[in-house]
Amino acid sequence: MTKDNSEQRTTQLVTTNIETNIKLILNEFHHSEDVKRRYFTFQGSHGVAVFVETLVNEERLSKSFLERLNLNQYESAEIQRVISSSAIEVDKNVTAIVNNMLKGYVTIFMEGQIEAISFYVSDSFERAIEEPGNEKVIRGAHDGFVEDLSSNIQLIRKRISNSKLVVKYQSVGDESGTEVAIVYLDHIANPKVVQELETRIKSISADMAFSPGFIEEFIEDKPFSPFPQLLITERPDRTKANIMEGRVALLTAGSPTALILPVSFFAFYQSPDDYSGRFYAGSFYRLIRLIGFFIAVFVPALYIATVSFHFEIIPADLVLQVKNSVERVPYPPIIEALLMELTIELIREAGIRLPTPIGQTIGIVGGLVIGDAVVQAGLVSNIMIIVVAITAIASFVVPSPEMNASIRMLRFPFMFAAASFGYLGISFCFILLIMHFCKLESFGSPYFAPVSPLQPSDWRDTFIRMPNWKMSKRPKAVQAQKATRQQQNREWAKDDSTK
Repeated sequence: MTKDNSEQRTTQLVTTNIETNIKLILNEFHHSEDVKRRYFTFQGSHGVAVFVETLVNEERLSKSFLERLNLNQYESAEIQRVISSSAIEVDKNVTAIVNNMLKGYVTIFMEGQIEAISFYVSDSFERAIEEPGNEKVIRGAHDGFVEDLSSNIQLIRKRISNSKLVVKYQSVGDESGTEVAIVYLDHIANPKVVQELETRIKSISADMAFSPGFIEEFIEDKPFSPFPQLLITERPDRTKANIMEGRVALLTAGSPTALILPVSFFAFYQSPDDYSGRFYAGSFYRLIRLIGFFIAVFVPALYIATVSFHFEIIPADLVLQVKNSVERVPYPPIIEALLMELTIELIREAGIRLPTPIGQTIGIVGGLVIGDAVVQAGLVSNIMIIVVAITAIASFVVPSPEMNASIRMLRFPFMFAAASFGYLGISFCFILLIMHFCKLESFGSPYFAPVSPLQPSDWRDTFIRMPNWKMSKRPKAVQAQKATRQQQNREWAKDDSTK
């Protein structure tokens, strides 16, 4: 019964009677009181403009249509010529008309006509374009995405002045009707990736889709993996760079972020700053971030394993200091580590939820006061405070908040393995981690490329960054249609050397 009613509703058509059409629209909106109408007369025929008051700028409606009806120049013209709007649509289907009204369109019904005319007069409240708080850079662009989908696409088009830049719209959410945009370069992006993305989006059956993170869980290859398989960014310049590489961007209405796919593990450790300065500096800081991954994951586990099982490897000069620090603590190192790690996570979460000035105070004062107090009370050793501090700093080096969260969670299994089996447990967890990396894919591209599969030619922009003029090929893992992104450069340098 419900299916038949839905099919009947989707096939409802505009009639020649404007009052009947108004009833059809009001029924679709369940007689919501913010659906308004304005009656008018044009060339002796009666008409009505129907719109959602909360989505339409009525002042613009009057200037772009109602005030122009009485102008002499339109006495013998069609009504479409009266409308001052760049977006005008003609439709017979009531459902399509309602969908347009929900986007800020005004619909006109004329007596005796079986078609409705809709034009865009939205009253949108857009946030000013400003630098993203989560992805700040020292050099480079300082603008970021906002919650308006059209503005975000405009930011990308301003950076990619190419007619081959394709934007495809889809709707996600059976009840919310959230609009998403797939953006890619038609002659570079892999068509199989685009087709697969469209298929996965169409297969989403949910009442709502309120964020890219919500959509990500429906379309990623391995939803139970602790690692993000799509890159989330708030920066138009980073989105542009990935689109130029052959990747695909997915933008969502109401969200200031874009999903980038396919990506590899190492993409989460790359920053726009790497490409804005000297390649020596970019390579150095990228290596620092990758070293930070190992510090954040392994250092707490190594401390627990060393103190619990492998005390003999500590240098003789440090044995006494470590022993004096640890012997005052009344419980095993794993409990000590868990206590401090959970405290750090609580302080971090409190700093995020509280207003900015108070959050910064909580982070600094809370860390100092609690750290000093637990050492004085003999609940935690001095060395554990150092280990936790280094680990926390290393985890925040990652440019991606999603990868940051994954790393913070990943250290706990390593800590339990170290407490149970020492270095053997750490080695076993590390092997499982590498196996998981090698097994993961992001829309058909290997997640651990260019390490697995081994692609040495792509290493020039993985662990380090070679000079831009040296990177003539796109990454193989992206599987772009156009592998070459630039020809041989700096030919003038060769000419100078021969003189």
